Amino acid sequence: MPTTLYRRGRLRTPEHPTATAVVVGDDGRVAWLGDEAGADGHAGAVDAVVDLDGGLVLAGFVDAHAHVSHTGLGMRGVDLAGTRTVTEALDLVAAAARATPGAPVFAHGWQEQDWTRERAMTAAELDRASGGGVVYASRIDGHSAVASSALVAMSGADGLDGWSPSGFVVRAAKNAARAAFDAARTADARRADVELALRAAAAQGVVSVHECGGPLLTSPEDFADVLDLGRRPDLPATVGYWAESVTDPDQARALAAAHGARGLGGDLNVDGSIGSHTCLLRADYADAPGQRGTAYRSAADVRDHVAACAPAGIPSGFHVIGDAGMDLVLEGYVRAAELVGEDVVRASRPRLEHAEMVDAAGIATMARLGIGASVQPVFDAYWGGRDGMYAERLGTDRGVATNPLASFLAQGVRVAFGSDSPVTPFAPWAAVRAAVEHRDAGQRIDAATALAAHTRGGRDLAGEAGGDVRTSGPATFAVWAVAETGPDGLPVLGGGAPLPDCRLTVRDGVVLHAAS
Repeated sequence: MPTTLYRRGRLRTPEHPTATAVVVGDDGRVAWLGDEAGADGHAGAVDAVVDLDGGLVLAGFVDAHAHVSHTGLGMRGVDLAGTRTVTEALDLVAAAARATPGAPVFAHGWQEQDWTRERAMTAAELDRASGGGVVYASRIDGHSAVASSALVAMSGADGLDGWSPSGFVVRAAKNAARAAFDAARTADARRADVELALRAAAAQGVVSVHECGGPLLTSPEDFADVLDLGRRPDLPATVGYWAESVTDPDQARALAAAHGARGLGGDLNVDGSIGSHTCLLRADYADAPGQRGTAYRSAADVRDHVAACAPAGIPSGFHVIGDAGMDLVLEGYVRAAELVGEDVVRASRPRLEHAEMVDAAGIATMARLGIGASVQPVFDAYWGGRDGMYAERLGTDRGVATNPLASFLAQGVRVAFGSDSPVTPFAPWAAVRAAVEHRDAGQRIDAATALAAHTRGGRDLAGEAGGDVRTSGPATFAVWAVAETGPDGLPVLGGGAPLPDCRLTVRDGVVLHAAS
């Protein structure tokens, strides 16, 4: 690896607050940090010199929750986000079907709140738009979809729980339709999707991605591809969490080893999502009286999984969003700790994904048992507030009281930020801004704390060190063009200011992305 001097930047590093330059050694680590006077002395001794032209140098972002191959699939599929009518969405599906006759069509990102008549499309409409083709049209949250008749026939979704004659699918029917659609992809196409997604992450300053896979989410081959491509030095690293439950420590060790998984969790679902009416609530949905969502697991199931993982030193975790879902999962953790000991549970570094509706008592339990929170602040920006989709589904009081970021941090819960891509795109600065401008003023956090949650926080949840640019540490950073910085040296994010633009992303000394 060539040695490189990056100079005339603005480095944010605790080691050297006024640093403007960094030397990356041939081992991919930081050999030196300093000012321009010092940089002059290194310029003749390195293989390359890169002028950063005043760019802001920060530790690379970690996306703590993503679905990588589905992100790539969505990037080359039909983007329904922002469509305003069912007709507009169907026109896009029809155009894709005409462009690649006979090929399956993946369409993602619709939400009925954006559409004039606020209803989902139907299988019959997808059939007409695609000429009878295979179409999977996923709602933006990924927890419900509409499947074309051809896909229903392939998958047998019409015989499963969650099937509707309109073609709308949730729960087991949705899982079957998505699995059948995924199985139609070739191995080469799947790996190309993974690489496409990882390159998109790198273009946003992301140097590591936590992949959430599992039997109801992806195939073992898909998961293996994501981990394999994450070992390539020219792509972001990948850390895998496999969503399959276990009942004894030996089984936990064997399953994690078989898949190369860092933990057995991620989207191991306790419940679903707010938008699809499947997250588990204590009281009825405001817009669907009599419905309180779906419990995919019991507290005893959670107890058994955690009690198997923790003694094996394997991080456990679950997808959980609703307040009753949080009650259930935390009851399970408490009961597991009674079996194996609180210290054993804490040492295993458990984590919960999303954790959007948790009260003060639940947060205290998370802090006591060392349960981290892998959260998506952009969910609040997209759907929170008094007039957002959460308020529509939950009622104003419950809708506003979601994603308690400040409360997590105040009680000592370890927090990491992610995107849940393709639910929301890789856009770490959007997540930082959403945390700074949380719709509940009492849950806002400052930019430095939010930045730490999106850099060191992800590494901490994964049990990794790092997250700063420092001498002898990995040369892993991103360089940003910033319109305006505040007194803390970080970008001004509010008031309509443009988000920083990524000029350069470097992982272990290797350039992953360079803006043209």
